[in-house]
Amino acid sequence: MMRSLWTAASGMMAQQLNIDTISNNLANVNTTAFKKSRAEFEDLMYQTLNIAGNRNQGGGRTPTGIQVGMGVGPGSVHKFYEQGDFQNTGNPMDIAIQGDGFFQVEVNGELHYTRAGNFKLDQNGQVVTSDGHPLQPPFTVPPETTNISVSGDGHIAAMNDAGEEVAGADIPVYVFANPAGLNSVGNNMVRETEASGPAQQLVPGTENAGTLKQGFLEKSNVELVEEMVDMIMAQRSFETNSKAISTSDQMLQTANRLIR
Repeated sequence: MMRSLWTAASGMMAQQLNIDTISNNLANVNTTAFKKSRAEFEDLMYQTLNIAGNRNQGGGRTPTGIQVGMGVGPGSVHKFYEQGDFQNTGNPMDIAIQGDGFFQVEVNGELHYTRAGNFKLDQNGQVVTSDGHPLQPPFTVPPETTNISVSGDGHIAAMNDAGEEVAGADIPVYVFANPAGLNSVGNNMVRETEASGPAQQLVPGTENAGTLKQGFLEKSNVELVEEMVDMIMAQRSFETNSKAISTSDQMLQTANRLIR
């Protein structure tokens, strides 16, 4: 009965992690380019009381064994990078990636990556994120610029009143062999890890890189109905495991009364 207490407790802790993950998804339903996560679990070690295939008293072999599970534990929290819906903003500094890839930005001397393309201009005319981190490679818009154009293959051009290009650059996108292995650091940023593999710089629209869409933002890929259903299932599982603890406690109380 003590085993059942710890087993049910592990189930409650697992569902707490599940609820934490779902809550974070729901909290970021309106976060630009947010990617949902899913808690994944695995069973723990087993206590083996009888191995399948052992000989029984009659000389035959037992077709099945006796193994008692010791509960559940977290395996991973997997992030899904499926494309979110697009929002037409009409803002020339809003850029969405249609397909795979990330923008590269510099944060305190380190390279980070993001899919949130809600860029701004700082006091020097440099293209930066909402937190002031410069896009890489850097691009500065001259004062005489009246229009900014971004093509699907990543060319950004600053135009004057005459429609002439006064400054231009190419915005690459960066892809990873395993984007789920990236390390989320907040502020819509991720960092490269050994699990993700190195960043591969590509021209938008080439190989497996996505294209750029000016005047659009990628929305969160969180599905509200799906998250609500998962939350209800997690709540019911939490309640069931707590009921198992209560039942085990009642059985222990009965055993204690027999001793007295």
